[in-house]
Amino acid sequence: PIAYVKTCGGPPMGIQVERDTMNKYGRPLLGCTIKPKLGLSGKNYGRAVYECLRGGLDFTKDDENINSQPFMRWRQRFDFVMEAILKAEGETGERKGHYLNVTAPTPEEMYKRAEYAKEIGAPIIMHDYITGGFCANTGLANWCRDNGMLLHIHRAMHAVIDRNPHHGIHFRVLTKILRLSGGDHLHTGTVVGKLEGDRASTLGWIDLLRESFIPEDRSRGLFFDQDWGSMPGAFAVASGGIH
Repeated sequence: PIAYVKTCGGPPMGIQVERDTMNKYGRPLLGCTIKPKLGLSGKNYGRAVYECLRGGLDFTKDDENINSQPFMRWRQRFDFVMEAILKAEGETGERKGHYLNVTAPTPEEMYKRAEYAKEIGAPIIMHDYITGGFCANTGLANWCRDNGMLLHIHRAMHAVIDRNPHHGIHFRVLTKILRLSGGDHLHTGTVVGKLEGDRASTLGWIDLLRESFIPEDRSRGLFFDQDWGSMPGAFAVASGGIH
């Protein structure tokens, strides 16, 4: 209900503010996840980020497993990645970014990493909102809103909750929860590729992220009208590859 929607903060920045921040309009934003997801040193990780951004991508991304492991501690990764971003921006004349994963064992540690990302000039950070928890995500979204940071949301662990059709929570509901809790991006799958999801349902939850009013459409799993009022929309991230 719209009365409940108005009690929630929603996306920290939203689609339009992100486009203004990145100065990129009229097209999808193109990014990739750095692979291999585990094992690279901070320096080699930064080199991969630079090559991707210099080659034309708008964003690169930490995988959900990249956190702060012995082979690459979080602060080391942040520093090398920011060096890569600044170098790519200087050579291309475009705004670039990397989703720095600030997910941590405690909210206090999460804010510490977010503050450091802001301090070094990063435009965007990332959070695993299901493994981190909805309350932790809402707090981080509020921090991002107060500090002018974009927030990318990864959906790691969603399949444990939504894959079995006989119990759990449907991803359509998890999508609504995220928009209420706060996030500027959310992974939605691609219909094709490695992440399962039928076309109609996927298009339904993409609309739930982006649009201000979504009419009932049972063919896409939308059983009720959804009015988001003036709450900003979030980018639907076509995740999981297309091959």
